[in-house]
Amino acid sequence: MTLGKRIGITMLRVIARVLFRIEVRGNPRVSSSKLLIIANHESFLDGLLLGITLPQRPLFVVHTGVARTLFFRLLLKTVDHLAVDPTSPMAMKTVIRVIDSGRPVVIFPEGRITTTGSLMKTYDGPAFVAAKTGATILPVRIDGAARTYFSRLSGKHPHQLFPRITISIHPTTRIEWPSEGSSRERRRKAGEAMRRLMQEMIFASRPNQTLFEAMLSAISIHGRSWRLVEDIKQIEYSYGDLLKMTLALGRLVGRKCAESERVGVLLPNLAPTLGLILGLSAFRRVPALMNYTSGAEGMLAACEAATIRRIVTSRGFIEQAKLEDKISVLEQHYELIYLEDLKAEMSAWDKAWLILWALRFPALAAPGGNAEDPAVVLFTSGSEGKPKGVVLSHRAILANIQQARAVVDFSSEDKLLNALPLFHSFGLTVGGLLPVISGASVFLYTSPLHYRVIPELVYDRNCTILLGTSTFLSNYAKHAHPYDFYRLRYVIAGAEKLTQTVRTNWFEKFGIRILEGYGATECAPVLAVNTRMAYRTGSVGQLLPGMQARLVPVPGVDLGGALHVSGPNLMSGYLRADNPGVLEPPSSELGSGWYNTGDIVDIDADGYLFIVGRLKRFAKVAGEMISLEVVERLALQASDKGVHAATSQPDAARGENILLYTTDKMLTRDLIQAAARSAGSPEIAVPRKIIVVDELPLLGSGKTDYVTLKQWAETA
Repeated sequence: MTLGKRIGITMLRVIARVLFRIEVRGNPRVSSSKLLIIANHESFLDGLLLGITLPQRPLFVVHTGVARTLFFRLLLKTVDHLAVDPTSPMAMKTVIRVIDSGRPVVIFPEGRITTTGSLMKTYDGPAFVAAKTGATILPVRIDGAARTYFSRLSGKHPHQLFPRITISIHPTTRIEWPSEGSSRERRRKAGEAMRRLMQEMIFASRPNQTLFEAMLSAISIHGRSWRLVEDIKQIEYSYGDLLKMTLALGRLVGRKCAESERVGVLLPNLAPTLGLILGLSAFRRVPALMNYTSGAEGMLAACEAATIRRIVTSRGFIEQAKLEDKISVLEQHYELIYLEDLKAEMSAWDKAWLILWALRFPALAAPGGNAEDPAVVLFTSGSEGKPKGVVLSHRAILANIQQARAVVDFSSEDKLLNALPLFHSFGLTVGGLLPVISGASVFLYTSPLHYRVIPELVYDRNCTILLGTSTFLSNYAKHAHPYDFYRLRYVIAGAEKLTQTVRTNWFEKFGIRILEGYGATECAPVLAVNTRMAYRTGSVGQLLPGMQARLVPVPGVDLGGALHVSGPNLMSGYLRADNPGVLEPPSSELGSGWYNTGDIVDIDADGYLFIVGRLKRFAKVAGEMISLEVVERLALQASDKGVHAATSQPDAARGENILLYTTDKMLTRDLIQAAARSAGSPEIAVPRKIIVVDELPLLGSGKTDYVTLKQWAETA
């Protein structure tokens, strides 16, 4: 290399460091005789950025299609490179020879530059190279280059002239060549390992922030004018509007309560509700989101568990939701703060503080906090007893959001329709806070039960993502026009088992494959989800990055075991009604920091989770452990025209009897027996009694109310 060329390259590197304020995290100095450096591919600048960062003088392996781009060819002159087709086995053998010679190699496993801003398809070739050579893998995350004008993102994505770029260098690892299966199967498994490694890298690069800090980071990327939230008032609120609500409501409510106090929030899915949640946490108060469908008794139990003294609500909401009788009970014990009154309490000084100080310097206006501080309190559904308060930290919620973003390509081009209530963990994290953090727009709707309205809203508002439970999605499909969902990219189901009937109906009527996930309020809430890159019918997907799972054997259950999980999205602990206000950190028989989900789960060789049943939803009939969920599946196989729910009642001779409640008048034991024989299920799984009802009792989240069913069974 000539002196002039060296000087030119050095100047280019200095200019890039200054303009993009490049921050390097981690140690790039790795000594290995065989080193493979893998990185996500955000822009045409990536090679230059890695060349600046890495102390080694590696050989860059680039996609032949990218190498043909004129601008990229100019940049490639600054580094040693090899243009290959990642789908070609011969090309990969050339790369193997380079690594075996001791030369460090940089590969972009995605091959192409991202067009979504998220991780795209990873090719098997780089994994084949890593496994065959036994090379040490150094994962490197590039963050920020996709926002430059050198990326391939569309104009709808935010672009900046010189955004800050972060290079995160992660601990080294290896990919082992699978020992079993055909050559193609082993190559596929190695490729899957590379995909999971890339997703883990994306997740592990997350910043350590509070919810308010994460919102400010999103505003710095997308701008205050970016339209973010819409609700039934048909007003589109921008980031600037949401920030104004967050600061104003946080200050007004914050002065009525002490720091770290848990404040009840009894409000519907509206933009101000989201602003209040963010505002309370920004001012170091803890919003406790109350389930207004649980009745006065359920809300009183929640308030007792979380030692709530004040509840923020709205007179308009109370009137529209017909909650007057419940509010009359609550106001006997707690102070009610009405949003209508807060507006009148906002003084000229408050307005001056907001306009002249807080909106100009929001990071200084709010007192901040720590990522481990409580961010919200949610309450379990109470489907099996009194509701418990689940304390989720900023760390847990943001970790879960970043876990989801590592496996699903949410972007600012998306618009979610969220009708799941914000007091529901799925509705809050995925349907409320994830859009704020990612820049995706969201339409907040007040009830998931408006089955005719919601499909029309999806169509009218050009929504691309829909969240729901199996029950809700089934009813949307019944009332939707075949063209209502033409824009949907993702339909994500959770909270209850997705039935095969619903899955089939959506595919046949709308051509949409529903992605089923699995979670728990205690895990903020998503644990696993099927994605476009990793999907298996009947499963709830693979565990999210950063999660650990262990199956503990259960006596009497042959398939699977009790699922215990640990990870950064785990709750801080429980608040129980029998020990009010005392935080009970998560712990299971595996030790502290582990959570027993209470679900019987089977995990296959590729890491897909299959829910066998809920541990508390097993009946011991004549000494045999029978899953009540298996009984419900048999009933559904026998009749897909109704909805069914199984429970049990004590029996002196048999231990317990199984009762099936159904809305199908034509369902008989003979039909279920035939379904059991067809499925290979034991005769003892056929319910002893079938009771026809007009409708099953439901909780506000859409789940079956098994507490009420159990009470029915005891008096049946």
